[in-house]
Amino acid sequence: MPGITNQLSIEDLYQIHKEKLELEWIAGQQGARHAIIREEEPVYQKKTRGKKGGSKKARKTKKAEPKSLSLVGHLNLIHPHQIQIIGEVEIKYLEGLRNISMQDAVIQLFQSRPACVIVAGGLEAPTLLKRKSNEHSIPLLTSPVNSDRLSDVLHYFLTNLFADMLTLHGVYMEVMAIGVLITGPSGIGKSELALELISRGHRLIADDAPLFSRIAPDIINGTCPQTLQDFLEVRGLGIINVRELFGDSAIKRNKYLRLIVQLQPMDTDNLLSLDRLEGSYSTRSVLDMDIPEITLPVAPGRNLAIMMECAARNHILRDSGYNASEIFAKRQQRLIDAGG
Repeated sequence: MPGITNQLSIEDLYQIHKEKLELEWIAGQQGARHAIIREEEPVYQKKTRGKKGGSKKARKTKKAEPKSLSLVGHLNLIHPHQIQIIGEVEIKYLEGLRNISMQDAVIQLFQSRPACVIVAGGLEAPTLLKRKSNEHSIPLLTSPVNSDRLSDVLHYFLTNLFADMLTLHGVYMEVMAIGVLITGPSGIGKSELALELISRGHRLIADDAPLFSRIAPDIINGTCPQTLQDFLEVRGLGIINVRELFGDSAIKRNKYLRLIVQLQPMDTDNLLSLDRLEGSYSTRSVLDMDIPEITLPVAPGRNLAIMMECAARNHILRDSGYNASEIFAKRQQRLIDAGG
């Protein structure tokens, strides 16, 4: 599922970050509409090869289509980035070359057709860079921010901008400092549970339609659509503004998704059928990443807020390598062995 956008012009990037990063546009203004393109993952297709007896075996091969350049990084002439950042080390490298070698390096830089070049750390851009930037209509910017921080800020911004996104139904909260998505059938009591958790000091991120984006191979970030921020729908109360009722500390802007809790209505027979040692643990695939999921039975007399807090604490323990059911089983086995 595509993210918010698949490309961003240098002009837009400049307008967004010119104050925060103190960007100054010194050459190549003709390339204002050059676009930074979303990185594409390698595309695989199945091919078959014949075997003796006429049977065929499927194998995966990478398509020959070229992959787009990486988003941003320090000057690299072998594997160029779409935004090439030149810092103190790179300037010293270029100035240490003989004139002909320096010209060749700069020519190679612009022949790779970067979306833009940024000279960081408040350094003076070499005259040759300015001239080639104008010749090739490639934007040349400067910033007083050091090259490492500049790279980190732009990479974080672009990764989030281009990330794959998915909307899931439920209430997304920060419980015990981890991101927890509360799901379940309509009317099961998700919003009421969220309200009780908020009153116990936990924080709301998004109600009804939280937005999730995969910003790294092992990180899914959850946020709230702008139109839903601060609001929670509670049956009988209608729409309430959590920030106005409980203060700024009751709202969290975003959190990495660590756990999904599925609320499930159960009668007595279903409750008795649950595994009393292991509980109900599984995983759910979200944006091709497996997220731990717990099913919490909803039945009269069960305090779901305390159950949620305990589920979050227990998940943190399991994530660190401690499994209470395994420890319990081993202890019982030792007692049995000792008695035998």
